[in-house]
Amino acid sequence: MARNGTLGGLRRLAVGCCAAALVTAATGTAHAADNLPPRQPVVQDLQTGSKACAAGQDARPYVRFAPQLSAVLYDPEGSQISGEFEVWWTDAEGVEQRRTYTTTAKRSGSTFTVQLPTDTASATVVSWRVRANDGTATSPWSSEGDGGSACEFVYDNVYPQKAVVSSADYPDNGEWTDGVGVYGSFTLDSPSDDVVMYQYHFLGGALQTVRPAEPGGPVTVRYLPLKDSVDVLTVQAFDRAGNGSSTTNHTFKVQAGRAPVAHWKLADAPGATNAAAESGTDARAGSGVTFGGTAPAGTGLTTTAHLDGSDQAFLTPDAPAVDTDGTFAVGAWVRPERTDRDMAVASQGSDGATLGLRAGDEGPVWSFTVAGQEVSGGAPESGEWAYVLGLFDAETGTAQLYVNGYETGTKTQAAPAETTGAFRIGQGAGVSAWQGDIGDVRAYDRVVVPAEATELARRKPQLLGHWSLETASDGVSPEQSGGVPLKLGAGAVIHRGPDNSCLPDIDPDCPVVPYALVGDGHLQLDGESAYAATDAALLDTADSFTIGVVVRLTDSEPSGPMTVLSQAGEHTDAFKVRYEPSTYSWQLVMPEKDEAGAAETVVSQITGADGGEGQGHHLAVVYDDATDRIKLYLDGYTNAQATAPLPNGWHSSGPLQVGRAHVGDGWGEYLHGDVDEVQAYSGALRDRDIIGLGSGTDPCLC
Repeated sequence: MARNGTLGGLRRLAVGCCAAALVTAATGTAHAADNLPPRQPVVQDLQTGSKACAAGQDARPYVRFAPQLSAVLYDPEGSQISGEFEVWWTDAEGVEQRRTYTTTAKRSGSTFTVQLPTDTASATVVSWRVRANDGTATSPWSSEGDGGSACEFVYDNVYPQKAVVSSADYPDNGEWTDGVGVYGSFTLDSPSDDVVMYQYHFLGGALQTVRPAEPGGPVTVRYLPLKDSVDVLTVQAFDRAGNGSSTTNHTFKVQAGRAPVAHWKLADAPGATNAAAESGTDARAGSGVTFGGTAPAGTGLTTTAHLDGSDQAFLTPDAPAVDTDGTFAVGAWVRPERTDRDMAVASQGSDGATLGLRAGDEGPVWSFTVAGQEVSGGAPESGEWAYVLGLFDAETGTAQLYVNGYETGTKTQAAPAETTGAFRIGQGAGVSAWQGDIGDVRAYDRVVVPAEATELARRKPQLLGHWSLETASDGVSPEQSGGVPLKLGAGAVIHRGPDNSCLPDIDPDCPVVPYALVGDGHLQLDGESAYAATDAALLDTADSFTIGVVVRLTDSEPSGPMTVLSQAGEHTDAFKVRYEPSTYSWQLVMPEKDEAGAAETVVSQITGADGGEGQGHHLAVVYDDATDRIKLYLDGYTNAQATAPLPNGWHSSGPLQVGRAHVGDGWGEYLHGDVDEVQAYSGALRDRDIIGLGSGTDPCLC
């Protein structure tokens, strides 16, 4: 049986009204008449452009261009078949317009199409239907029969008007507006009543789509500025046919994030009984608080407060500092003396929020609890400084935690209520008082954005030494600023580049002198016994450090590993940077403990040996104790193979070595090559700072 799938399935289309006749012969035998009508052609899969046939106000498609109509036509007998399309509408004068289009014949089962002309009526409902003809029989129209109806569409070639953007929070008025970390509302609207979608993006952001509740209606979107700058919201309106308006640009200026609502540096004089507030109210100190403690290096803090863990280890303004049913953030520099019990850094209200340390069954973690919901992460260590910040974003309903400038743990949904309890430093409900040091406590009434969290936790590296290796006197090469010099071992010499007093191309008696790697000179090492070293340990390898060097290998195929930098402990090197010819790579090798044969963490960067040619390579090592990671940079860049976790650096007491490393009970891996621009820092340089090493000057670290 033939079936028609138009508007609900393939149905049989009969031609004529005759039933199959049976003719009875004189003998009484019944047989089919030879003149029975043929089986009827069928139609299915009607489409307006790329959209299925539909009708009705909510279902009919809107199209930007005069569409192509299509249908699949079948002839049960397999004959050639053609299609007849009929299109009609009512014009502006109320007169029905009707057009018919007939296709050429094609094989049964083909898709038959008609491209409507551009003068097809626009902005009104256009109906159409189709039927099949095999030259003998014609099917009924697709709109006829049970459940049948004409297909409809609206041809809309009119572009909507430009979107109108307004914002009371971030107006387009040329004025700087508060600010980073503060959500703002932007209303998108259009004078055109058929707009069903807006596409928008903020400067540098992803394209997003929103739809109004009703055609032509407004939509409000929310936005959180992440940096102080001139920003632009670009919006385009679209109607149901997909016609897009010209773009609208809403330009607004975002100020830097506003200052904390409460801020205590805790750098008060020893013996003080109150902590002076940079903003907010002074904080009363309990008797378990002592001012004048040490501060984390590189932070700008001079001193901090020590809390002894007793019930008097607290500071409080005796009032709330933040509104806990809105957006807020709390952060501080902290150094715990112990990690075996739960302790509070700061809190507000018994059911409000607590930032602190939780001992944990699997080891201590930093913790931020809001209305009973906790987010935790990081690894607190006794005697080690960390910057911790808890943030509750009322817009998203999530609590999150930053440790040393990096988000840690999993964002947690929370629903806090307003609390009337006082803000307290060092104490919290259900946990012990803080035992250790605290400094620079800040409370915000806005989102602290990731870049701000990173900057708050930044410890600016301090230059320990910069050796340009351009001169040496009595076997000593000076540090640029008069600091600890490098002493040259036997066989180590300073090579000086040409002084330009004569030109070899002009004067045949003028010697050809190779240029230095950087500047006017560099250190030459013979690969046998030559080296340079400081008198004592330079880097605190248990804490964050950075060291850079420029090096060129003399051999194109070195016979074995050669070390350019190292610093030793009692039994092995805390780190060494060496060339490993078997893998054609520079390696950073860091043993896990100060023991001979200890397991090593090794990262590498692949590059061929120099063979005495070129200007060498810029190498840099960064150990970031805050994130427990090491990185090896080659010519300013690192990668996944040159980065690895290192949970615990260890203190080394040996001098900084240039050109050799510990091997067994003595020295080895002597470097055969040239060395220049050794620069050492306490603290971890950022990626963007590394590129400035080895140039002859120190990066600004700004």
